[in-house]
This record gives sequence, C-alpha cells and structure tokens, in this order.
Amino acid sequence: MPDITLLIVDDHPVVRDGLRGMFAATTGFEVLAEAADGREAVALAEQLRPDVVLMDLRMPGGGGVEAITELARRGLPCKVLVLTTYDTDTDTIPAIEAGATGYLLKDAPRDDLFDAVRAAAEGRTVLSPAIASRLVSRVRDPRGGSLSARELEVLRLVARGTGNREIAAELFISEATVKTHLTHIYAKLDANDRAAAVATAYDRRLLP
Repeated sequence: MPDITLLIVDDHPVVRDGLRGMFAATTGFEVLAEAADGREAVALAEQLRPDVVLMDLRMPGGGGVEAITELARRGLPCKVLVLTTYDTDTDTIPAIEAGATGYLLKDAPRDDLFDAVRAAAEGRTVLSPAIASRLVSRVRDPRGGSLSARELEVLRLVARGTGNREIAAELFISEATVKTHLTHIYAKLDANDRAAAVATAYDRRLLP
C-alpha cells in the first residue's frame, strides 16, 4: 500500500514539528508540507493534493472552518481531519458541517491519531469519544444545541456581565431585539434568568 500523504496545518511551529516527527518515525505516512494558517493550507492542498489534511481550527490569518469550506468548494479530494484543543459545539458543529471527515482532540494518544488518519484517508468518519458523546446528546436533546449564531453572541456577552443596552450597542441591534433573543435563549435552555442560562450554557459546553 502506498504511504498516506499528509498536510499538517497549525499556527504553532512546535506542534507542527512534533506531528511531523511522529509521522516520519512511523511507516505508512508521508508529510508533504506544513501550513501555518487556513489560507496557506488551501493553496498547498491544491498544489500537493495530500490524502489527508490535519487541520487546526483557530489560527490567525485564516481559520480551519473557512479553509475546510474552501477545500470543499474547490472540490479537492483530500480528507480533512480536525486536530484541535477546542471541543465546544461552536467549534465542532461548524467544522463538521463544513465538510471535515473527522474531529480529534490534541490530547488523543498517538496510536489513536494514526488510526484516525488511516480512517480519514479511507473516507470513514472518526470522532474523539468526547465529541461523539456530546453529538449524541445534542441529537437526543437538541434544545441547547439549537441556539442560533446571534443567540450565542448575546449569551457570550451576558456571560461577561454585559447589560442589555451595551449588548444592543455591541451588536448594532435594539434593546427590544436583545430581550427577544434572551426570551428564546431562556426557552431553549430551560432557564428562568440570565444566571441560570449562563450556568446551563457552560454545563452544556455551549460557551468556551
């Protein structure tokens, strides 16, 4: 079997070096290149056509979700395996919706990472156990996961102690709209007030 070719995408040079070393020391893999952000990743993926792109998510100069979306838009055949430290719904869901084949956390054992890359290369979905468990919980109880992007923005500001007037100014909406968003948030999170909504959101890991 030919080696699985890889493109490593991470904004931290130490992480890239560590991953390259791990794969270089293991038979069956070949690292073609490294990228420090999403834009560079897309350009290299189009040029080199790796089997698998190991993609971090939050990177200055171009994030992972945007890169995954662009790779899919261009119809590139590479599979994307997200490898990140972030496991909140606001990270996992957009990445998977954008077209990621798998989602793994950086604390995964090295053998699990190798297996995940092999699975991704074959087009099989692979998820960190913690991510898989939360996605199942989301399907079974979708209320907390059904917050819109705007509702999540409002909730993040509430969690910082921001008042309705300041939230309205920050998001360029009216106070009445803020109150409407809060009403929807309370209903979806089964909360009676701001404090309960924030506590529930942290419990469900909707907030980082």
